[in-house]
Amino acid sequence: METNKNITSISLKEYAEESYLNYAMYVILDRALPHVGDGMKPVQRRILYAMSELGLNAGSKYKKSARTVGDVIGKFHPHGDSAAYEAMVLMAQNFSFRYPLVDGQGNWGTQDDPKSFAAMRYTESKLTGFADLLLSELKLGTVDWQPNFDGSLLEPIILPAKIPSILLNGTTGIAVGMATDIPSHNIQEVLDACIYMLDNPKASTKDLMKFIKGPDFSNNAPLIASQEELLEMYETGKGGFKIRAQWLTEGNDIIINALPHQASGSKILEQIADQMQKKKIPMVVDLRDEGDHKEPVRLVITLKSNRVDAGEVMNHLYATTDLQKNYRANINLISLKGSPRVFALNDLIYEWLTFRQQTVLRKLEHRLDQVDDRIHILEGLLIVYLDLDKVIHIIRNSDEPKKELMKAFKISEIQTNAILEIRLRQLAKLEQIKLEEEKGHLELERAELEKIIKSKARLKTYIKTELKEIKDNFGDNRNSPIESLSEAKAFSEEEMVTSEAVTIVLSKGGWIRSAKGHDLDPSTLTFRGDDSLQHFAKGRNNQSAIFFDSGGKSFSLAAHSLPSARGMGEPLTGRVSSESGVTFMGTAIGTESSKLLIANSAGYGFVSELSNALSNQKKGKAFMKLPEKAELLPPLPLEDSHCYVVAISSIGRMLIFDIAELPVLPKGKGNKIINIPKPKLLAGEESMNFICLLSDSSTLQIHSGKRFMSLKLKDLENYISTRAKRGMMLPQGYRKVDQVLEITTEDEAAPE
Repeated sequence: METNKNITSISLKEYAEESYLNYAMYVILDRALPHVGDGMKPVQRRILYAMSELGLNAGSKYKKSARTVGDVIGKFHPHGDSAAYEAMVLMAQNFSFRYPLVDGQGNWGTQDDPKSFAAMRYTESKLTGFADLLLSELKLGTVDWQPNFDGSLLEPIILPAKIPSILLNGTTGIAVGMATDIPSHNIQEVLDACIYMLDNPKASTKDLMKFIKGPDFSNNAPLIASQEELLEMYETGKGGFKIRAQWLTEGNDIIINALPHQASGSKILEQIADQMQKKKIPMVVDLRDEGDHKEPVRLVITLKSNRVDAGEVMNHLYATTDLQKNYRANINLISLKGSPRVFALNDLIYEWLTFRQQTVLRKLEHRLDQVDDRIHILEGLLIVYLDLDKVIHIIRNSDEPKKELMKAFKISEIQTNAILEIRLRQLAKLEQIKLEEEKGHLELERAELEKIIKSKARLKTYIKTELKEIKDNFGDNRNSPIESLSEAKAFSEEEMVTSEAVTIVLSKGGWIRSAKGHDLDPSTLTFRGDDSLQHFAKGRNNQSAIFFDSGGKSFSLAAHSLPSARGMGEPLTGRVSSESGVTFMGTAIGTESSKLLIANSAGYGFVSELSNALSNQKKGKAFMKLPEKAELLPPLPLEDSHCYVVAISSIGRMLIFDIAELPVLPKGKGNKIINIPKPKLLAGEESMNFICLLSDSSTLQIHSGKRFMSLKLKDLENYISTRAKRGMMLPQGYRKVDQVLEITTEDEAAPE
């Protein structure tokens, strides 16, 4: 069997690697990443060139977009028409491009729905005046040309851009293993930076940021970033920033009149409506889209009342909707060397200025060649002008007039061809003065061109003059203000709940519920079966309710989440994970700085802030360390007016001492309140059953069976001592205490 010697074999691995690399380079260079020179991707460059070839400049009439797309895909870009048309649409949308390159007529989409543009058979287009800055020097010897995909035509490898288009309009793109995200900027700021760098080639990014304040987009939505963040982004070529919607208030309405770049108003309204449906923003009662042609963006958010803080509502919406969007920057593009690179701001502007100097130099050299050629021809015309009759005679009578003219007048072939191409009538009418005037003007132009070409300083001055002229013609003010604001924060559940007075009720069986107001007597509530009231606490429904079990653990629940007292409530064990065998002893509610007196049946206790008992865990947190055989007592809220602690044991001993003797602790065992002998505690013979707090003006009420006695502070002098004493025995008949209460002046004044 014969083998073809022209066929070489390679491994599948080598073939796959080479093929993938070729594909990757194609995507990077020919699809996804723009060139630093003109800021264009290949498809964009081909669209602009095709439109210029069709004569669709800013001063021409509109033509159907389908005509342009047909030329693009038929002559230069052999891909789908939809891809080419979408690229064209983007260049026409003033909300996508800071400075649009295509002037569109018809439906080209809206900011709310950029993809809603009409089909290309319905729309018309031409180039904008701004696009001329990229195309005007195309035929002036400024760029290199390459064959199109089938070799039938030539297309420019790059456009001779007079401005750093990549910074002005920005771009996004995803290649193989890399991406680009370049934000748009203001033309005045960018050109000022370019002019500065021409004079100061070693300028740093920080120097250039005196002119370029930051990205600039097509609407007035503020850009949120600090100067430090922007400096880092421009120095490294990577970073990010935020854009927030712009808003104002009219009565109870929040009016949003500018959205983040490429944010959808309808999507934002859907996001807000979803939150309204889920009752996450009860202060918002209505939503409307009042946008029209005159005012494309006008979203109205109606608040419940003018007492609602609009700023706080917007801060929540910034955190939960597209009213605030994050944008990343990755200044990755094709350098003059033909390879992808991440640029710092100063490197990017320096690279583009290098490109511009090369382009201008080529333009000037091309013009110099044209001037030299014309002067050469004029010199020939001036020579033959001296003897026109002889010229006419040679042309009429000679078989080879070209050779005869060259020999007779000692002129070049080029000069001779120019003479022969002139009609005899024109030749006879040649005016020597006009020829000499034209030659003189051209010689002056040549001298000026040579000066600029030979001098780097003059070349820079030429470019600066050009940039200043562009700035005067196309410059505009910055749209996007730059603000350094606090982070957006969504409402917490508690913040969304209106503050109302509530009473938290805990039953002996561990059932919980919440009643509105503080006037309720919890003992009058109906309980399940033989269940009864264990403890209650008064607070607000936007606070956390804390529950304590007999083992010394604390558990936290949002007060507004508790079941209503209109029913029987629900078991606390369904909300928290408590250990088996424990019972729930008490509850507390208040601000995080509220103080509690925590004690146990062994006679130990301490003062603590409510925040120390809060727990986000379902299993709670260990709060009070209990001695053997001891149980936690219901906590007591400690007011500033409270001065004394009252402790009563199970055998009827009572001790009163100054509250200042107890330590303030975050958690732990605490100090001894009343002396309960350990053997008696372990044997179950004695324990501390009750504690109470008194102020100087309050009354101590002790209940025993159906009897009770009320004692003022002066009546209690015999019981007042220091902490950790045994205390004194209560009078006969009151030693079996059922309840101990502090009666304040307000309680005494309250009706029965």
